[in-house]
Amino acid sequence: MSGPVPGGTGPVPADLPPPPRRRPRRYSWRSLIVAAASTVTFFTVFALVVVNAPGWESVRRSFFDAEIFVDSLPDVVGGFGVNVRLFLIAEVLILALGLVLAVMRSLPGAVLYPVRLLATAYVDLFRALPGLLVIYILGLGVPALRLPGVPNEPFFWGVVALTLIYSAYVSEVYRAGIESVHPSQAAAARSLGLTQLQAMRHVVLPQAVRRVIPPLLNDFIGLQKDTVLVSFIGVVEIFRESQIEQTARFNFTPYLATALVFLLLTIPLARFTDWLIARQRNRRPAAAQANVRARRGRVIGWFGRNR
Repeated sequence: MSGPVPGGTGPVPADLPPPPRRRPRRYSWRSLIVAAASTVTFFTVFALVVVNAPGWESVRRSFFDAEIFVDSLPDVVGGFGVNVRLFLIAEVLILALGLVLAVMRSLPGAVLYPVRLLATAYVDLFRALPGLLVIYILGLGVPALRLPGVPNEPFFWGVVALTLIYSAYVSEVYRAGIESVHPSQAAAARSLGLTQLQAMRHVVLPQAVRRVIPPLLNDFIGLQKDTVLVSFIGVVEIFRESQIEQTARFNFTPYLATALVFLLLTIPLARFTDWLIARQRNRRPAAAQANVRARRGRVIGWFGRNR
């Protein structure tokens, strides 16, 4: 049975779409075996090519010295604590400033055009400038002015630079979430007596923030890696610590230890982000089916009352 729904929009399908058909178990096992075999073959060929290269022995001594790796790892991991502090402080500031910028760019009305213009200019400026250039200008240029009451610590200006850079990107993520909320919801809130800001705060923003959590996590993966850029203005963090170890030992293995630390942190966060995206995608068909069931129930109830 199909037809318009009293109090609803659009036709009601007669039946729910059939569940996806499962592939035979034999096919799944065959795919798994083929994938495993091709992966092992690829990495075996890759390892043989690298090991048999003419300069492999020199590269092995310079980058894969096990003794230097074990000796330098504690110092490198100790320097990573500075990166974590940078990340945590900058993340809080970025979330707040990015949200303010997104709201400023979403404010309607000709009177608020200067506010939207300033927010747009800020976003365009810090998205266009290279991050390292911003860090150099703030970390080396501002302290050289010797302004009274202005901190001169490189750590402080590293946090400021990362906040300014990433808040421009995060504001665009927030703005995409705000624009994904249907305008009818804000209009309904206004019809109930809420002001424009109240509708934004209580109706639009809660939905927008929930929708943009996975993209925000992707941005913060990039932020965690870019904390090493503050080493160029004198902050002794994990990358600077590995440079010190490399200079003292005339060997590049400490850089491998630094790469391992970032891999152990970044890959689980990336997989967690993928899981959130997949869960959000799978919820949409379930929500659509629940909506169909509710509308069907209203139709059956309507026919039952009017029989």
